[in-house]
Amino acid sequence: MTGEMQMSSRSISRLFKKFLAQAPQIPIKSKTQVHLLIDGTYLPNGLCLILYYDHDIRYVQLYRTSSQEKFREIHQDLKALKSLGVQVYSVTCDGHKSILKAVAKTYPNAVIQRCVVHLKRQCRAYLNSKPKLQASKELLFISNQISAIKTLEQCSLWLLQLHKWYQIHKNTLLEESFNPLKNDYWYTHKGLHQAYTLIFNALPHLFTYLNDPEIPATTNRLESFFKHLKEKLLLHSGLRLEAKRNFIKWYLHFKNNPTR
Repeated sequence: MTGEMQMSSRSISRLFKKFLAQAPQIPIKSKTQVHLLIDGTYLPNGLCLILYYDHDIRYVQLYRTSSQEKFREIHQDLKALKSLGVQVYSVTCDGHKSILKAVAKTYPNAVIQRCVVHLKRQCRAYLNSKPKLQASKELLFISNQISAIKTLEQCSLWLLQLHKWYQIHKNTLLEESFNPLKNDYWYTHKGLHQAYTLIFNALPHLFTYLNDPEIPATTNRLESFFKHLKEKLLLHSGLRLEAKRNFIKWYLHFKNNPTR
């Protein structure tokens, strides 16, 4: 087409490198009653990307690239948000101890919501998608219902179902085996015990959203976010670490400021 701009692959490469030599800053948008999603994902080169996402305005308020989800760093990030006027009303997360501890220290009055999809997925990982043990089959069925609970009545019935399961399978759940070589005991059905313990410990923050429909029950909005970013990074797998960090910054910049 006449007038169409044409660039050689070498020119495109130079332009790309120029952009990745620096990156835009992401401004924080102060807002009251923020429903914050906090989640992390692991990228190539050992990078852990942690996002602080405002669910209401569909905006990444802050992010961090690190080696893992660390309490000290998450605490610093939340303090930065607070100092810039972001008032967090609720935090939806996967229940990572570092996140919960940092939120409690920085925003002690914030409401916590455990991501029901994360919990459901982790239970499946502990129990296997096709368990053979009857107790595991029943607990998998119960855990699969978590994300479908929409009312307090459904919640009450589900809790009753979980309690009945515990009463029936308590002995199996707490059964121990002995290792004479280590002179130590362990739970015979480790996955079963892990799954139930996960659910039990999450109960205080598992159904917060039922009392306030504004609170997101999951961090699902970030799942597609992470998936798309990883697909883009895969196309540029040869990038050096600093260039990869700047690539992520540009990606977040354009996600926060979509073209209209």
